[in-house]
Amino acid sequence: MRYFLIVLTMLGLSMTTKAQSAEDSVKATINKMFDAMRKADGEMLKSCFSDSIVFQTIARSKEGKMIVRNESADGFVSQISKATAGLLDERITYETIKVDGPLALAWTPYSFYYNGNFSHCGVNSFQLVRFDGEWKIQYIIDTRRRQGCMVEQ
Repeated sequence: MRYFLIVLTMLGLSMTTKAQSAEDSVKATINKMFDAMRKADGEMLKSCFSDSIVFQTIARSKEGKMIVRNESADGFVSQISKATAGLLDERITYETIKVDGPLALAWTPYSFYYNGNFSHCGVNSFQLVRFDGEWKIQYIIDTRRRQGCMVEQ
């Protein structure tokens, strides 16, 4: 009986370690994306994405209506690649990460700085897929606002 309890405890610890490891690897992929943005490194940035990534932003139209704007992955990578290193700085916190096998989601409130100056804040919602043991970002949708932000000094 004692041997059985020891084995059960070890299995429980190993499952907890795997779950933590999956969350850490999801964070590593997202952190790599923001490092690539800060470095203006298009190749590094592109390596974080799946081949069929979807980018969307929730915004208001000129008429004030809520819309979802689509962005092209190639356009996003090109825009980042043309920036000067250090110009773009998105600072995130990890509020929620959930993992189920090859699917993960991350909810990350952020503050965005352009050339050291606060620009806007919001929340990113990431969906990631694990391909051959490596997390890739499949989907990003975000909100953007200038009011109600917790700005770091």
